[in-house]
Amino acid sequence: MKIIVCIKQVPDTDDIKWTENNTIQREGVESIINPYDVYAIEEALKLKKIVPNVEITVLTMGPLQAETMLRQAIALGCDKGVLISDKKFAGADTYATGKTIASAIKTKLSDFDLILCGQFAIDGDTAQTGPSVASQLGIPQITFVKELKECDNGSICAVREIEEGLETVKVELPALICVLKGMYETTRPKIAGFIKAKNAEISIYSMEDIGLTPEDTGIKGSPTFVSKAFRPEHNRGECEICTDCSSLAEKIKEFGGISNE
Repeated sequence: MKIIVCIKQVPDTDDIKWTENNTIQREGVESIINPYDVYAIEEALKLKKIVPNVEITVLTMGPLQAETMLRQAIALGCDKGVLISDKKFAGADTYATGKTIASAIKTKLSDFDLILCGQFAIDGDTAQTGPSVASQLGIPQITFVKELKECDNGSICAVREIEEGLETVKVELPALICVLKGMYETTRPKIAGFIKAKNAEISIYSMEDIGLTPEDTGIKGSPTFVSKAFRPEHNRGECEICTDCSSLAEKIKEFGGISNE
């Protein structure tokens, strides 16, 4: 079984800087693996423990510094790393990003069974890239997944979160699954993992390598754009401190929060 885990580097800071095109500046900024993607890696590692002959490839789109993040994933137990990196990718929206990742999978990793993504990225929070990749590849998808169950006969079961609670869905492979954060402790790398990661060869592909043109990706290939980026002003307004319960209750009554009956 061949699994691709799509991961993203996100700024490890609240002090986000913006480019002249109102996109997040990523080069030269300390980054971490997107927390939701960590759980996507974890679900892949769980499958590796219960399903024979699992190979996990981690894939990311970003600047060359993202190679470090791929090695971190390999240290956790993943097998291979693929970086798609080109300055022409800069400024891509979720559509162009999905198209770029899908093109890399089609041209370089077409022999896959399952793609795992984090449900959200904490720097954008759109939840659109994973579904966009699935759409570009023409494969089924399951979103808001909390846990994966053992697969059989070319299918896999996923427990997903819905408004009413949880539901279990079965999907035929190949498929794409977007993962939520789990309520468990994730894997920590071991010394052998660090050694493997250090010696691992990371495959790096440019725009031309995956069969795209400048019009397909980056700002030129993005139908949406950020017209303005700014920090909202925090205005708490006036406040009044209640020193005891009775004065607090009176104040709540004043605003209609407690019935006088």
